[in-house]
Amino acid sequence: MPHDFDQSRRYIRQTIFAPIGKSGQDQIGAAKIAVVGCGALGSAIADQLARAGVGSLRLIDRDFVEIHNLQRQSLYTEADVRNRMPKALAAYERLSLVNSTIEIEPVVDDLNSGNIARLLDGADLIIDGTDNFETRYLINDFAVANNRPWIYGGVIGSYGMTMTIRPGITACIRCVFPEAPPPGVAPTCDTAGVIGPIVQLVASYEVSEALKYLVGAIDKLNTGLLAIDVWQLTSDRVPTGGPNPTCPCCGLREFTYLNAPADDRETVLCGQDSVQVRLANPVEIDLGQLAKRLSGAGEVVQSKFLLRFTDAATDRELTVFPDGRAIVRGTTDGDEAKRLYATYVGN
Repeated sequence: MPHDFDQSRRYIRQTIFAPIGKSGQDQIGAAKIAVVGCGALGSAIADQLARAGVGSLRLIDRDFVEIHNLQRQSLYTEADVRNRMPKALAAYERLSLVNSTIEIEPVVDDLNSGNIARLLDGADLIIDGTDNFETRYLINDFAVANNRPWIYGGVIGSYGMTMTIRPGITACIRCVFPEAPPPGVAPTCDTAGVIGPIVQLVASYEVSEALKYLVGAIDKLNTGLLAIDVWQLTSDRVPTGGPNPTCPCCGLREFTYLNAPADDRETVLCGQDSVQVRLANPVEIDLGQLAKRLSGAGEVVQSKFLLRFTDAATDRELTVFPDGRAIVRGTTDGDEAKRLYATYVGN
């Protein structure tokens, strides 16, 4: 794509920072990073990585932008809420305007054991922008099994944590947190809230770790669990040591989460009044042909990334993606979602 300004000066303030320099910027530009989750942390992380010039970003998220996201999710606008934009696509569109010289790939899907190898294929580094331990343990299993570094981050209220994990060198997340907290025990953003400053701070720590790793400043990486509370003005750094020989993941290499069966093909999306329908095997759907076929049955809006169809009879909305996945809005009944999918998309 042609540019009407001098691209050579885009990263000048970053390259004159001695620990990065021109050679470090070249390494950043050659890197491929997968950001899992494009909510509060993930959107802030993706924004900073795109501006820093990371050559290839894969943004993975299954959710849509909602009005309550705007308080802390810095990439999104009220227009994204009105248009029911998937977060990964909204992030892609915004960041493409920020930096058109890098490759950004939006993936509207949830990471699971059935697709993780495909979605994280080729990533030099994985960064956590998720909000649940199940997905983090899955990332951890994949990273350890494939000797891939990843950066954990989490926020709740005014409190946040981050940890940089290098398989075989540092402790993994299950060395530190052997088991996920039981459902209903740990606070969530829905029950305890979260404020924007802790999101931006933890995201900044995660991105700074990523930049250090990419330029080879390994001696500067975080070697423990960093915990911060912006309301109480406290910070703690807890040493985590090396891999624990008795850890189920990096010690015993059991990979419980990676080897688990993939999630059900119908997944109710929390708080969305929607069900995701996923095919056992991804297919390639011609969205243009599907749009023609559905045009007489309801309202159809199509882009290169998705087709959105509103059923005139039931007012249910189907958002269909090129790989055959769909999100059915207006129901939390998996059977109804499957019936609508079969009726309008096919089996």
